[in-house]
This record gives sequence, C-alpha cells and structure tokens, in this order.
Amino acid sequence: MNSIIIICAEYLYLVLLLAAAIFFFKQPRKIQKSMIICGVIVAPLSYILAKIGSHLYYDTRPFVVGHFIPLIPHALDNGFPSDHMLLVSAVAMIVTFYNKRLGAILWVLALLVGIARVAAGIHHVTDIAGSIIFVLIAAAVYYFALGKKQMEREKHPIENRVRI
Repeated sequence: MNSIIIICAEYLYLVLLLAAAIFFFKQPRKIQKSMIICGVIVAPLSYILAKIGSHLYYDTRPFVVGHFIPLIPHALDNGFPSDHMLLVSAVAMIVTFYNKRLGAILWVLALLVGIARVAAGIHHVTDIAGSIIFVLIAAAVYYFALGKKQMEREKHPIENRVRI
C-alpha cells in the first residue's frame, strides 16, 4: 500500500500533465490559443495567491507535528499550500474550461495526488484544500474578467467544447 501512496504522491501528476498536453495538441489552433491565454492567467495568479497564503498561514508538516518519518523525504518547511496540488488543480481547471469530461477525470487524478500526499504524511488536508481554493479563485477571476467574453466571441459554449 505504501508503494501506491508514494507513486501517487510523487509521480501521478505526470500522467495528469501528459493527458492535458495530449488534449491541448489535439485541439484546433483557435482553442489552443484560448487555452494558452487561460493558462497564462490562471497558473500565475494561482501561484501568486498561494505565495500570499503561505505568508499569512503557516502549517507545520504532519510528520513534524506527529514525530514520524514520512513516506517521502521532505523539507521541514511550511506545508501550506501544497505545490503539487496547486499545479495539478490548475491544469485540471484549465482543461475543464474546454472539456468537462476530461476535466472531471483530471480532477479525480488531482484529488488522488492530494490524498496520497496526505497519506504520505507530508501535507494536511488544509494544505490540499488551500491549493484547490486558490486555483478556483484564479479561475473565477479569469472566467469573469476575460474567459466568458472570449468563449462567447468564439461562439463555443463551454458545454460544447471540442472533445478528445
């Protein structure tokens, strides 16, 4: 069981990134441009929010608090928010704007990454939830500031985006 936790916590994000990349390259140029704009806004904004959050809230890692050895060696730094979860949530959110079905699959994989990092003893649930919340805020800012208008201009409602 520990091997599965370690694989999910350390390497499952690569599967998620690969799936998103394949989806991206199968899209028409117009959708690719739209996805790039979305990514250029959502990912950095999520990261900025996470950095601000990490300065406002310090969450000692579970293995430090619980005095145990985690399944994955890790620094004794602030666990809030989870960088891995921030990355996979941002990718899942960006894809969700363009394909709900694949987005849902990527969200499940992202949650597995988060659960595995909690099970490995390197994050608390609040670290995982914080990352998701920061991504959702960044995605909402993008959608209401630019994404909604961009999608209307393309005349592709979000539900009818190109599927894999």
